[in-house]
Amino acid sequence: MKYKLTWDLESIFPGGSQSQALQNKLALTKEWISDYQSLNQNWDPQLDKPNYKTLVRILALDEKITNALSQAGSFINAVQSTDVTDTHANAVIFQVGKLRGDYNVVQTSIIKKFAAITDEDFSSLLTQAPFQDIAFALTEMRENGSRLLSEKEETIISKLSQDGFEAWSNHYDTLVSLIKIPIEGKDEKIQELSAGQAMNRMYSDPDPSVRKKIFEEWEKAWGELAPAFADTLNHLQGFRLENYHLHGEEDFMVEPLRYNRIKKETLDAMWLAISKNKQPFLDFLNRKATLMGKKQLAWYDVDAPISIGDFNAKTFTYDEAVDFIVANFAKFGPKMATFAQEIAEKEWIEAEDRSGKRPGGYCTGLPETEESRIFMTFTGSASDMSTLAHEIGHAFHSHTMWDLPRMNTNYAMNVAETASTFAETLVASATVEAAKTDEEKISLLNTNLENATAMFMNIHSRYLFEKSFYSERQKGLVSADRLSELMVSAQKEAYQEQLSVYHPHFWASKLHFFISDISFYNFPYTFGFLFSLSIFAEYKKNPNGFEEKYIALLRDTAVMKTEDLVMKHLGKDITQEEFWNQGIAIMAEDAELFLELTNQFISE
Repeated sequence: MKYKLTWDLESIFPGGSQSQALQNKLALTKEWISDYQSLNQNWDPQLDKPNYKTLVRILALDEKITNALSQAGSFINAVQSTDVTDTHANAVIFQVGKLRGDYNVVQTSIIKKFAAITDEDFSSLLTQAPFQDIAFALTEMRENGSRLLSEKEETIISKLSQDGFEAWSNHYDTLVSLIKIPIEGKDEKIQELSAGQAMNRMYSDPDPSVRKKIFEEWEKAWGELAPAFADTLNHLQGFRLENYHLHGEEDFMVEPLRYNRIKKETLDAMWLAISKNKQPFLDFLNRKATLMGKKQLAWYDVDAPISIGDFNAKTFTYDEAVDFIVANFAKFGPKMATFAQEIAEKEWIEAEDRSGKRPGGYCTGLPETEESRIFMTFTGSASDMSTLAHEIGHAFHSHTMWDLPRMNTNYAMNVAETASTFAETLVASATVEAAKTDEEKISLLNTNLENATAMFMNIHSRYLFEKSFYSERQKGLVSADRLSELMVSAQKEAYQEQLSVYHPHFWASKLHFFISDISFYNFPYTFGFLFSLSIFAEYKKNPNGFEEKYIALLRDTAVMKTEDLVMKHLGKDITQEEFWNQGIAIMAEDAELFLELTNQFISE
């Protein structure tokens, strides 16, 4: 094997969750936070002007602390991801969270002082060299500061969140570690799969009877713990809603829109365009059902491979997947290809298929060493190769920004998903172009369209569910049974009732609903998907030198509102349905081609 399937974490902090080097870093970070607090206590913006030398020191130390917390947090979360039974990792995660809470308390005080600077003084401050390059971030920080409560009140909320808000999110990880899915092996002996292993097999196994059996056991396993998951979700989001209320915000959509730096009109236009243009993708699902000999697909069939005649879906070794990604990134530009090659060689990717890992995939940044780490489970499918390309896209986004001030790298999730999905699109397009037969092309188009239906239907159902849940949670606790009802209702609406079996406990099995960082960890995926398709369309029109234009766009993702970003680099108005329609149309062409190619395999 050319590339290792496991990542290198020892070069970050040797010793895993028991790392002494990590503890030393946390102890040093605690000292820095104490220094940060002292600087804040002695800082008077009025006395610091006109040169604001103390503010320069504060911002420098702020960057140092946030980089250290990110480095430590990314590492220990990576350790836990590879072994969900590592209980000591949970203790260290709590330790990092406490330091982050202590930092947030001091930062809140600084932001409040910053927000109190007069408009005249603030305008003067932004003209000075130390602050000119971070003007957008400082302006955003000042606006956020104007919404804060008193320093004492914000401190109380932050302190309570460590054993409240953050604790409920961490509790979810503990519950997931208890999930075991029994399945009969080839030797007819029952083996227990972890949540990650079971999920991969449930969606990718070519045998429909196996998928159905795993799904039934999957629903049973999550259902048995549903009351515990319901408690976790209710209290996690109850804390969030109360926090919104204390800050005078009753509309639970305001904060996710603000975080993603987009307008409500933009989000509404996107979902409206999708809702009006689902038919090509419903036709794809129905054709897929026909090819499987079914009237309608079940939930566990939507992402399943299809067999045409004697053709079976092409599989890839991990080495083949990496080499294919690198080769096709090279057609786009040398920088992206070189980066992909290097991270595989440097062992920044955890891809081994084994028990004990958490489900899903992600990319995490290590700002102190200017590195990334990618987590996934690679089973050899074209979909897995797309996931790998997706996560490398995230890492490349960070790679293009390491030289920028830390405050200019805080891009939101919606534009983060743009980079990842663009990388995925490059690879997905290449796999179809490289197909040698209609059967192979059909299989690959199926993978591409699975992604589109995920963005237009699966993600849509998550968004609809979360809106319904938050609305009901504002009135009181929502039972596990009611959560399942809301989930199925959202799925039926998103898929326009075209499935025969739905996934009632999806709300429990999906990590994204339990993340404490931001709410509505869903619509940014669809935003990024469609935005990336628009970028891809522009690249196809004029590919020469496009990589540099693309990198320039990525480097701007944290220093302007999303509407301004798209207007600057693509000249498009994303508050209008027309922008979203062009991206949907690209995938609709794939759906039409899929229908055309599969006509020959439909019995009269």
